[in-house]
Amino acid sequence: MPDASPPRLPVVLFDLDGTLVDSIELILCSFRHACATELGRVPPDAEWLAGIGTPLVTQMRAFAESEAQLAALIAAYRDYQREHHDRLIRDYDGVRETLGELAARGHPMALVTSKADPLAVRALEFTGLRQYLPVIVGCDSCARHKPHPEPVLLALRLLGVEPADALFVGDSPYDIEAGNGAGVATVAALWGPFSREVLEHAGPTYVIAHIRELTAIVALASAGIAT
Repeated sequence: MPDASPPRLPVVLFDLDGTLVDSIELILCSFRHACATELGRVPPDAEWLAGIGTPLVTQMRAFAESEAQLAALIAAYRDYQREHHDRLIRDYDGVRETLGELAARGHPMALVTSKADPLAVRALEFTGLRQYLPVIVGCDSCARHKPHPEPVLLALRLLGVEPADALFVGDSPYDIEAGNGAGVATVAALWGPFSREVLEHAGPTYVIAHIRELTAIVALASAGIAT
């Protein structure tokens, strides 16, 4: 008898900052405040933007001269971020609609971010995206972080799927490297702070200029899984 089970639907994993949520101004303002407060100077924004997608402690270590100064920089950054969070973030155009459509089609979804878990939850709840992303893997969830594949692999384990049945959407080369290392298809989002050149150099499976293009890619992956 033919197999009556439904075709497997690909899981879609998402990065947060620069992918689902436009928090770049919040990130930059927090960086400037921390450096002005603790260093007495503000390095160029480009030095911070280059590391977006990696954990805060990883980025901040490049500017600290000691562990004590590192702790102070992180504390100042987080204080500013908590105070101004809701004022300086929003979801990108089309994100809610796209995630809603994917959910309606039965695609499981998860968040894979280098942000601290509580702040990731706050961003999702504030933007109304939490309902679509029940599984969250943040920097508190694992020992190694993007560009290492561990966060992506952890999300797959929590969802109970194999890498061949998943896509990872992200706006940074660290997202693409982590997804490629985990063996999932990767989708580079061009609306974040990184250029097409930087993202294509990381070797994504797909490149999209708007989140609405994702549904067609997922449908294509669905067809491949079902055959």
